[in-house]
Amino acid sequence: MKISGFTFLRNAHKLYYPIAESINSILDHVDEFVVALGKGDENDNSLEILQSINSPKIKIIHTEWDLDKYPSGTEYAHQTDLAKEACSGDWLFYLQGDEVIHEDDLESIKTACEKYHSDHRIEGFVFNYLHFWGDYGHYFSDHCWYKKEIRIIRNLPEVHSWKDAQSFRFISDFAGNDYNRKKNTRKLNCIALDARIFHYGWVRPPEVMKTKNDAVMKNYSHTFWEDFAENFDYGRMDYCKVFQETHPKVMLERIKNLDWSNKLRYDGPVAINRSKMKHERPKYRILTSIEENLLGGYVIGGFKNYRIIK
Repeated sequence: MKISGFTFLRNAHKLYYPIAESINSILDHVDEFVVALGKGDENDNSLEILQSINSPKIKIIHTEWDLDKYPSGTEYAHQTDLAKEACSGDWLFYLQGDEVIHEDDLESIKTACEKYHSDHRIEGFVFNYLHFWGDYGHYFSDHCWYKKEIRIIRNLPEVHSWKDAQSFRFISDFAGNDYNRKKNTRKLNCIALDARIFHYGWVRPPEVMKTKNDAVMKNYSHTFWEDFAENFDYGRMDYCKVFQETHPKVMLERIKNLDWSNKLRYDGPVAINRSKMKHERPKYRILTSIEENLLGGYVIGGFKNYRIIK
């Protein structure tokens, strides 16, 4: 059995992606790690970051992004597919540049891959998500944030990244750039793992968070997210859950270097110089409370792009 890791990337340092930590979190447990490295800004040092990992397992594919051909975030899916197509493993372990695996979960992940290697009913594995917010001590896991997602898939040509690369679908008649299509696609049959994705996509210095949001908007619609001020306001941190467990060891140095705690706040307005985000709106805060306190964590109408096989 062979396992390939894969991801896509560009402007890693500028946008504060913990890409080295992400790759290193699984590098010892995969046979190769494929990176679709897009051409970034003039001062993009993503290649140097990848080279600094100094591993023969890393395979870099140089790519160009085409936001006209792949609009509305689908270039992310296209880049994901480019990396996937270069993988040679039986199982393909996908991590985005801000996602990290805890070392405590690695053995159970590998055991599941071995257990279901010959069971071709199983096309993927679903992970639990922790969405960190503002710093490394606060997170969300509620109605407004996807709680689970596919991060390991079987190496099948009909399996493609879907929409903006959040998930995967089986598309037998894939036409090349129809990543948003639902017709004649189906969800993958998956096993739910008791393993976690530590998602750090919303842990950046406030000024970098503004830059990141602008980059995302440009990739979706060629516009800037003017709603956000130069220093992004994370809002009231007391709206978050407090994280009291351990982070992946590969993240400890980055966590130690966090230097914007004084820019986070725990009182005052819900949001300053921006519109309320979904998790800050009373409607969804009430809905989250009902789900967590009365429904045992069941998410009403939550996004679920997979079929769980028992």
